[in-house]
Amino acid sequence: MTEFSLRDLERIVAARAGASPDESWTAKLVAAGPEKAARKFGEEALETVIAALGEDREALIAESADLLYHWLVLCHTRSVTLDEVLAELERRTAQSGLAEKAARDA
Repeated sequence: MTEFSLRDLERIVAARAGASPDESWTAKLVAAGPEKAARKFGEEALETVIAALGEDREALIAESADLLYHWLVLCHTRSVTLDEVLAELERRTAQSGLAEKAARDA
């Protein structure tokens, strides 16, 4: 099992975001702004759904990796950190998912 984590990927995204857009896909996405990053994330989300509906496990793994990477790039463009998202998830686990959803819908 690998020791690589989403925090590692978040650090890589942050480091590459400062590179030249001519030399880094990450920098190119960040330079294009959150709208471009959001569109790319949406494309990857759709590709992940399509892969999940298929029988190719490796395709789902690959598309999931693309999705997580593009999600972190999108978050970076809006200065949202992984820790902030994890804190929100932790907050939500204090109650059942059904109770949490009902509270949001109220």
